[in-house]
Amino acid sequence: MKAWLLNKTCDLLRDNAPLVLKNIQTPKPNSGEILIRILCCGVCHTELDEIEGRTPPPQFPVIPGHQVIGIVESLGTNAKKYNIGDRVGVAWIYSSCGNCEYCLSEKENLCRDFKATGRDKHGGYAEYMTVGEHFSYLIPNEFSNVDAAPLLCAGAIGYRSLKLAELTDGQILGLTGFGASGHLVLKMASYLYPAAKILVFARSNAERRFSKKLGAYWAGDITDQPPFKAHAIIDTTPVWKPLVGSLLQLRPAGKLVINAIRKESADQSYLREIRYQDHLWMEKEIKSVANITRKDVEDFLQLAATIPIRPETEIYPFEKANKALLDLKQKHLKGAKVLVW
Repeated sequence: MKAWLLNKTCDLLRDNAPLVLKNIQTPKPNSGEILIRILCCGVCHTELDEIEGRTPPPQFPVIPGHQVIGIVESLGTNAKKYNIGDRVGVAWIYSSCGNCEYCLSEKENLCRDFKATGRDKHGGYAEYMTVGEHFSYLIPNEFSNVDAAPLLCAGAIGYRSLKLAELTDGQILGLTGFGASGHLVLKMASYLYPAAKILVFARSNAERRFSKKLGAYWAGDITDQPPFKAHAIIDTTPVWKPLVGSLLQLRPAGKLVINAIRKESADQSYLREIRYQDHLWMEKEIKSVANITRKDVEDFLQLAATIPIRPETEIYPFEKANKALLDLKQKHLKGAKVLVW
């Protein structure tokens, strides 16, 4: 099969072709696993973190990609969840131990033996992949392949972020950054909390216009003053400036939910601007989002089908994987990027 392999970490702006296309052996499913013929795979900012060394290092070489949509091609022994031909998805959570306190309380995202798709195990930038049947998801018929792919990460992690924000209808929600996850959170929040006002803090005019088109009440830069402060803000950016600025935009007892695996180190100087009295006092809370659980993915797919959510997407042919990553790095954003075979 054809597969894109990442062999080392690098600076994407210096090495703009970090992935190498190879012909490798098609995997066979082990007991309890399924073989998936991949139809498309979303491109996520986490891939940039992997390539540039901001996540725990992969076991090189590795096939990236964790927003996978495909068809069940064959079943390993004892695999009974699906029939051959079913359309399924694979998300960031590839596996967990199943026995620790977190796994036993539906918090397997915190498991010390958490394995990530496309980082710790081969992912979806390939023609085929295998995965445990209980770490895959039946895709509702309401979605096309391209629409479904971003839901598995940008949508599911956005759903978890929104749960952690503990918003109630009529309150004010802020979003910093407005890429793949941000625009899906806005759609979810508008449906779940129709009386809520949503503020979007984005650095580009294109992102601000896009957010207003989707129903944002107000859009501006993180240094601008919105008409009111927020009860909760979800930060989906990879940098520190909007995080520090968000703390100034929270009401007393407000919650800042950080939806990022890593923050880039280049702008850590902004942390020196934090003043306890202005940024943290009055019982403000800061929460991080650590991965996703299987239940997050399952619940979100059903919610997305009900609303229904249709993500904004840009399609790239499979052969253009490096270009999709470079465009994402250079902030050429409009919704979510998807590789299609």
